[in-house]
Amino acid sequence: MMRRPTYADVQNAGSMRDGRIKKTPLVHSPSFSELSGSDVYLKAEFRQMTGSFKIRGAYYKIRTLPEAEKVKGVVAASAGNHAQGVALASSLEGIRCTIVMPQSASPAKVAATRGYGADVILEGANYDESFEKARAIAAETGATIIHAFDDPEVIAAQGVIGLEILEDIPDVDEVYVPIGGGGLVAGILIAIKENNPDVRIVGVQSSAFPSMYRSINEGARTCTVADSFTIADGISVSLPGRITFDIIQELIDEVVTVEDAEITKTMFLLMERMKFVVEPAGAASLAYLVANRPAQGKKVVVVLAGGNVDMYLLGQIVDKGLAAMGRLLKISVLLPDRPGAFLEIVEEITHANANIVEVVHDRFSSEISAGSAGVTLSLETEGIKQAGNLIERLRQKNVHFKLLA
Repeated sequence: MMRRPTYADVQNAGSMRDGRIKKTPLVHSPSFSELSGSDVYLKAEFRQMTGSFKIRGAYYKIRTLPEAEKVKGVVAASAGNHAQGVALASSLEGIRCTIVMPQSASPAKVAATRGYGADVILEGANYDESFEKARAIAAETGATIIHAFDDPEVIAAQGVIGLEILEDIPDVDEVYVPIGGGGLVAGILIAIKENNPDVRIVGVQSSAFPSMYRSINEGARTCTVADSFTIADGISVSLPGRITFDIIQELIDEVVTVEDAEITKTMFLLMERMKFVVEPAGAASLAYLVANRPAQGKKVVVVLAGGNVDMYLLGQIVDKGLAAMGRLLKISVLLPDRPGAFLEIVEEITHANANIVEVVHDRFSSEISAGSAGVTLSLETEGIKQAGNLIERLRQKNVHFKLLA
């Protein structure tokens, strides 16, 4: 059984930091302070090398390997941030690295991992199957497996984030941390609770993958349903680690969950208010804080764990974020196909001071009757109140429309 990391391990990991691992900034946010009712500071781990905190654990683990193990190389399984962290850390140390990624892995993440110098093997329908392949490679070649979270050195290095938080804000009241397998929050718990047990630490999971949440409530490691889906794929872990579960069960104050819709909204607000591009898993803890306002008047640190967002997803986040705030209104209107019919709709939109972003006409679909035209309008509004006023005006004018978003 693997040993449990100690506070001394975290301190040692902190002492071995060099210029390659940044002390990431803690940024005060008036906007999120107002939204949450707390005094909010954002720990910007998305500014770390490879765009994620994962490089901390990977680099420390690989640096501390015995030379005899370094010669045989390392292997890891991951679909994203851990893969890139291990690949870059191996490159910096000049050792051979193999990363097994699921066949469904994002092409952009595969390319980034290869770009850091790793040999990438695409095998398995999910992480568990990829990990089995990594274990087979380790058995065959003698390469060391670099686990994403259930490893003493990895946990200790992630715990340095806790030391950095206390260095910058020694009087912090509460810390909110996203949880997947639990390596990040386990390390932070060791670092902070040793110094100040009164600091409240809350772990946040996706409601679609509440493995740690259920495990803590049931008192034993519990697996979630493997076919669940969340946009926060970086924390979609079906079974917590053994070491991480023991630490979290003993030290954490609370584990909670958050919905994808709240994560989407928070990602949008981070881009608009802070100019921060943060991935779904990285924004989960802030999403919970904003949605539930649990720390009124408290000085709070929120860990933004990573910023590797798929570019196709990013466009959807902007649209869905605007829609959730009532600033993007999408309607489908059925009009008589005659001159001036559309002008009447435009006049109502103009009167409401909304902006037409996109117009799509449809005269040929089977559901459009002869003599009619379908028009889909995407409208920019100031917010929910203005959008509601426009909807009410269209209803009063007996305009036949469907609200799409």
